[in-house]
Amino acid sequence: QGSVRVVTIAPELDGAEEVIRLLVARSVRVAVGHTDCDAARARAAFDWGATIATHLFNGMPELEHRNPGPVGAALADSDAVLVGYKGTLRDGTVFDENPQASFPVAGVVPGFSEGLKLMKRGGKYKLWIPPALGYGERSPAAVIPANSLLVFDVDLLDYKSVAEIQAEMERLRQQGALPSQQGMPPGGMPPGAQ
Repeated sequence: QGSVRVVTIAPELDGAEEVIRLLVARSVRVAVGHTDCDAARARAAFDWGATIATHLFNGMPELEHRNPGPVGAALADSDAVLVGYKGTLRDGTVFDENPQASFPVAGVVPGFSEGLKLMKRGGKYKLWIPPALGYGERSPAAVIPANSLLVFDVDLLDYKSVAEIQAEMERLRQQGALPSQQGMPPGGMPPGAQ
């Protein structure tokens, strides 16, 4: 084993899949970066074993809602986001609002989750979520009629991968800021984060 710990690769290059798989098999963390690839190719690189993205706004394609590129692909369902949001019905009735909420990307209705994946840190979006990607026929509250179009004003304040959250918790444990028995449940959020 050598001293290489992290390698950044442009996934559109010939042989990228083989190189990523080889490096991951040798315990090297692979980052997607220095790339002009689209979101599908970046997601493929993450499927091959890449776990991080680097140089996201350094010459790579900008994040756009119609073409999220490697930046949008880097945000995964298991990542946690910190957002401010206001949810309304089409007529303007507010059904939910929180200036600072934390949850997993996959922990919300599908339309909200997909919208988050298109956003960059600091981004402000208005998401119009049709019933099929919202609550559909099963309303979670009386204020939201079945088959409602949902409108969310969303500010993506921050996001972290599960690995980053676990590393931060371990750092806090080592500093004595967290008891050693407290930890992240498998596939879940840190206690108190939701």
